[in-house]
Amino acid sequence: MQAVILAAGMGTRLGSLTAENTKCMVRVNGVTLIERLLRQLEGQGLSKIVIVTGYMGAKLRSFVGTLGIGTVVEFVDNPVYDKTNNIYSLYLARKYLLMEDTLLFESDTILEDGVIEALRSDPRDTLALVDKYESWMDGTVVKISEDDEIKDVIPGKEFDYSDTAQYYKTVNVYKFGRRFSEKYYVPFLEAYIHAVGNSVYYENVLRILTMLDNTGIHAKRLNGERWYEIDDIQDLEIASITFADPEEQVRMFQESYGGYWSFPKLLDSCYLVTPYYPPRKLVEEMKASFTDLLTQYPSGIERNCLLAAKNFGIGKGLVAVGNGAAELIKSLAEYIGPGVKCGFIRPTFEEYPNRLRKEDAVVMQASWPDFSYTADDIMKFFGENPVKALFLINPDNPSGNYISRADVLRLADWAEGLGIRLVVDESFADFADEPGSSIISDELLEGHPHLVVVKSISKSHGVPGVRLGVLASSDVALISYIKKDVSIWNINSFGQFYLQIAGKYRKDYAQALAKYREERRRFIGKLGEVPYLRVLPTQANYVMCELEGVSSFSLTRDLLVKYRVFIKDLTPKIADGRQYIRLAVRDTQDNDRLISFLKEFAK
Repeated sequence: MQAVILAAGMGTRLGSLTAENTKCMVRVNGVTLIERLLRQLEGQGLSKIVIVTGYMGAKLRSFVGTLGIGTVVEFVDNPVYDKTNNIYSLYLARKYLLMEDTLLFESDTILEDGVIEALRSDPRDTLALVDKYESWMDGTVVKISEDDEIKDVIPGKEFDYSDTAQYYKTVNVYKFGRRFSEKYYVPFLEAYIHAVGNSVYYENVLRILTMLDNTGIHAKRLNGERWYEIDDIQDLEIASITFADPEEQVRMFQESYGGYWSFPKLLDSCYLVTPYYPPRKLVEEMKASFTDLLTQYPSGIERNCLLAAKNFGIGKGLVAVGNGAAELIKSLAEYIGPGVKCGFIRPTFEEYPNRLRKEDAVVMQASWPDFSYTADDIMKFFGENPVKALFLINPDNPSGNYISRADVLRLADWAEGLGIRLVVDESFADFADEPGSSIISDELLEGHPHLVVVKSISKSHGVPGVRLGVLASSDVALISYIKKDVSIWNINSFGQFYLQIAGKYRKDYAQALAKYREERRRFIGKLGEVPYLRVLPTQANYVMCELEGVSSFSLTRDLLVKYRVFIKDLTPKIADGRQYIRLAVRDTQDNDRLISFLKEFAK
């Protein structure tokens, strides 16, 4: 068996990275793609490796010569690489396909080591490596039968997003048996070149062959193994994270702050979700207006504030709407300004203290074992340590500590009497076992001019992609400042449309929350079966756990690298000598998957 690597392309979408080098000379975590692939192939007992070069071909050949590869390496030159596509590169190497069985690679694909061995040792003669289609994938997709026969190759113009459940993406790695190449592929390749031209893809020939009977083309399905195709700088970044060493991979994930849907087969148990909302009908309603929302401008902030006020049943002048709560927190902090003593209860959501000066912070430390506190605890501490602004996250993040609505109102009365600006972030309050816990109402806001309520609609309603948050207060100067501080078009059309239709789905939202609370109770019970976890009480959509005899970083690393699950490592944040993590509460299937991995880690 031999290998053929197609490496003639220019890789123009990688910009300056390929200005002086061919695409396969791009480095992923310090190692070029071509060196990584050659090292992987060297251990496969191949007779030779054939590389088809083109752009910067001499430079590539020279580099390969420095690697000391033990397997024989031969080169084929494509002199018209800039006028042809990969079908012509393979055409130039066709004589090799007739000599023996061949592993075929494109040089811009990065793979786990074991994938090549599994493909080479598979007893089936001719295989296309495939993976279940996901949204991040681009390129050739196929449909396959239960016995792995490739039934159809779907060209781009026939790609149907409503049919993606049946699609598999080709990984651009193949095994061609010599007999298959001799009888089918090479004759059809030559005929296709002469009939259609050389500016298409070699997969077009495979599509024709799938229409014939008994050609012997089968799919080899991946089952969670890592791979990535690198076409542009975003692909390069994702590949660099995916194939980083374990410690570096954790760090890079932690610094991504979301966007985890773009990583292959990752279960995000770090960022917080609402698993049973929005309902399918709401999503379909947004889909039906997708073209208008994508191609037309949203309204300015005044109309969007009106929509937010309608949703929460309060006066328009009492609310400012933000591009996520984060935008409003930033603006609020700037309004408060430096030199104002601000009270925080730690551990907490750090976005608020991070937006204000450290020297202005007065910190009440919630204590081990559960980091719990009450309204009376707060009033006692800040009665003895005066502040002008006090920030309460309720339920708190990451502890999940919750203060009842009645006690929050007692706290608001106390703060009002002392002239303290009380900022209550109730982004997670809807998940508490106290339906109707929100304190956003005309009566409460107007009766407490020093009260400010912040709510992340993104978090509570499970729509973080549309970026929505609200800030409610009867402080006219504050609301006016925020409206002027943020951009006039701070909400996009998708966010505006969501605000416009959300009211129709209040019943669905209430049902989703009830279902969620039930699943949270079940999940917490299952977590209690994991021997090294001490589960803290929570009223939020996340669970904080103390680890006993286990390193939080080791657990975070191994879950990510071995199982493709990302959790929140809290130990650096709390730093009290103990080990902590935070787990998002997802739906039953995802929660059970996480539980099984947590139990496997203990073995």
